[in-house]
Amino acid sequence: MVEKGIGAHIPRREDFRLLTGAGKYADDMRADGQVYGYALRAYHAHARLRSIDVTEAKKAPGVLAVLTGADYAADGLKGIPHGAMTVKPEDHTVPCFGQADGKPAFSAPNIPIVCDKIHHIGEIVAFVIADTLQRARDAGELIEVDYEVLPAVTRGMEAMKPGAPVVWDEQPGNIAFDGLHGDHAGAEQAFRNAAHVVEEEFPFNRVANAQMEPRACLAEYTAEGRFILHAGSQGVHRLKTNASVVFSCDPSMIRVLTRDTGGGFGPRSHLYPEYVLAMWAARKLGRPVKWNSDRSEAFLSDYQARDVTIKGSLALDANGKFLALKETIYSNVGGNCVSYVPAANGSRIATTVYKTPFLGMHAIGILSNTLPSVNYRGAGRPQAMLVMERLIDLAADKLGMDRIELRRRNLIAIADFPFKQAGGLTYDCGEFEKNMDRCMEFIDWKGYPARREEVIKRGMLSGIGLANYIETPVGAPIERSNILVRTDADKVDVIVGTQSGGQGHETSFAQVIESWLGVPMDDVNLITGDSDIVIEGGGTHSDRSIRMAGYVMVKASEQIIEKGKKIAAHLLEVAATDIQFGKGQFTVGGTDRSVSLFEAARAAATDKVPEELRGPLAGDAKFVGRIPAYPNGCAAAEVEIDPDTGVVEIKRYVCIDDVGRVVNPMIVDGQTHGGIVQGVGQVLTESVIHDADGQILTGSFMDYGMPRADMFPEFKVENNEVITKGNPLGVKGGGEAGTTGALAVMMNAILDALKPLGITRFDMPATPGRVWQAIQARKTLN
Repeated sequence: MVEKGIGAHIPRREDFRLLTGAGKYADDMRADGQVYGYALRAYHAHARLRSIDVTEAKKAPGVLAVLTGADYAADGLKGIPHGAMTVKPEDHTVPCFGQADGKPAFSAPNIPIVCDKIHHIGEIVAFVIADTLQRARDAGELIEVDYEVLPAVTRGMEAMKPGAPVVWDEQPGNIAFDGLHGDHAGAEQAFRNAAHVVEEEFPFNRVANAQMEPRACLAEYTAEGRFILHAGSQGVHRLKTNASVVFSCDPSMIRVLTRDTGGGFGPRSHLYPEYVLAMWAARKLGRPVKWNSDRSEAFLSDYQARDVTIKGSLALDANGKFLALKETIYSNVGGNCVSYVPAANGSRIATTVYKTPFLGMHAIGILSNTLPSVNYRGAGRPQAMLVMERLIDLAADKLGMDRIELRRRNLIAIADFPFKQAGGLTYDCGEFEKNMDRCMEFIDWKGYPARREEVIKRGMLSGIGLANYIETPVGAPIERSNILVRTDADKVDVIVGTQSGGQGHETSFAQVIESWLGVPMDDVNLITGDSDIVIEGGGTHSDRSIRMAGYVMVKASEQIIEKGKKIAAHLLEVAATDIQFGKGQFTVGGTDRSVSLFEAARAAATDKVPEELRGPLAGDAKFVGRIPAYPNGCAAAEVEIDPDTGVVEIKRYVCIDDVGRVVNPMIVDGQTHGGIVQGVGQVLTESVIHDADGQILTGSFMDYGMPRADMFPEFKVENNEVITKGNPLGVKGGGEAGTTGALAVMMNAILDALKPLGITRFDMPATPGRVWQAIQARKTLN
């Protein structure tokens, strides 16, 4: 490893560009002659579209077109193929859920503009294009829509009850999927033999994906009949492929460009309806069409997350050994079937880091009149961690056992690896007990009783919690990298199919290239986000970026080194086996005779080398398949609760993470900090609230409780690098570490504080009002 290569703690080189306003986000894009699109949205959560009159809107000043669902159907366009359950049954790492009658999971047509029925609030009923955005909005107010309003249902558990409003006429009962995973017979037998059983129900509040950059797009249609779409995304190829289905064209006729993206977190992996409508309008008008969302519109249109209820039960023997885990996941997938990934992820990782011989998992997807609920930072794993960690604390109370000792008795030990857990995954490595011990040392677990006494004397409630966690990052099973050693300058171009949403790829990827090729990272040019240049790639999600991109970048670099050795051997008149490579130099072993990487590249562009060695000094590596890895860790939190106000204050928060080899500690720590805040936000303040008619009551930051910096102490984070052999870099992934354990550790700490009052269950979010009400209710009972 070289000075600024893998492991170097250096600032992100892209930050100066972004902080000085030189970033290129979707809303920064402009085109000559562009016009503006405005989406008129349904203000009912459930209704039939009786009629829509756009006559006056079309006459409005500056209006170029008003498009409706009838126009969309007339043009023969298809729905967006989100691929809600694209997992194949033979992929043993992922549960495949169909329906109870054996049919595939329900997949809605996903038409981006309403033709007949509204399934959730905010669906688009008309798309207005005008020469200014304000004129498009003004024209939208002239559109007359006649709705037949229908009863709405927004809660998943309510939507599956007999007599509930039917969201999709094609799917009576509102069950999108109903699947089993694990060994149910073995689990049932284990429960019959158990000395102790604990069970609880865990509702998870719905959260909004509130990334810094609101969504926007610019669509063009060229004279050659090609679409060009500029949009913030987590990977251009998914958008390109899905759009080609919508327009029934060859994918080569679509170019998608993503420069910078101000936050992704999962929901921005998808092709959104507005992007399709802008592309369609650009084709119809022969003009570039711009659309952008404001923050209030985002609450009505951006995909949301987390909305599940899990019923869990844990069986233990008389000594506290885990025998089996049973769970039923009720996943509120919303009004459109965009992603069922969270339920699949939660199903396979449910037993987490503990030796639990049997798992009985039942996952039910439920349609409702809400925005689609999709993959969001952690995608099912934070929920799984919370269920297991809360059940363990409840079991410790029931058995009269120390909660740390109960965990210690059941943790997977180093000697157990490779370990095949009950969900079907095989963990390759980890030091779970070491993580827990270091985490307890980090937060001074032994000193907590004294701190608690001091807090109690002040009339406050005090609690401490701990949670172990593990992830299952898999992601899209394809990645490719093309690397070119340039001859016009001492630079290296690296093309790769991932996409930064703020994670620091320009820095960490360059560090990998510096380590492998010996090129100073400042001379590495990372190229992403253009589907005409990036031939293939799976995008960025599921902790896959450095794991998948790192793999193909290393393989492409090795191709360059291998060819470079042959070129150097010819130039230095020695055998290729005599050539060694390091720090950017091809050297004859035992001598000072050498040829640099760039000298070799320039020689290959001339007749100084044999014909078979001529041409660009480049590498092209592609990988198709799975590169599993299992980032893991432990978090601990200490909280104080004011019983008079219900305010929860975090006094200490620490975590130990094993993300495999750390490419850049500063970037990993930053990702961990952001992930903690995102997870804690769901615990303390964030929640999408609907009224009885399906209206969103938390439609702005005045109502939706985003976490703030003053809510948090200084985080203490540390990395325990356990190198995986599953990829050449030894990395596991660090993008979701902070979030995955945050829900569990915070709820364990809060309930530890509330336990002296007899409160053993509390549902998120723990807002001051809700905590105060729970405390007052106990006082009334007592």
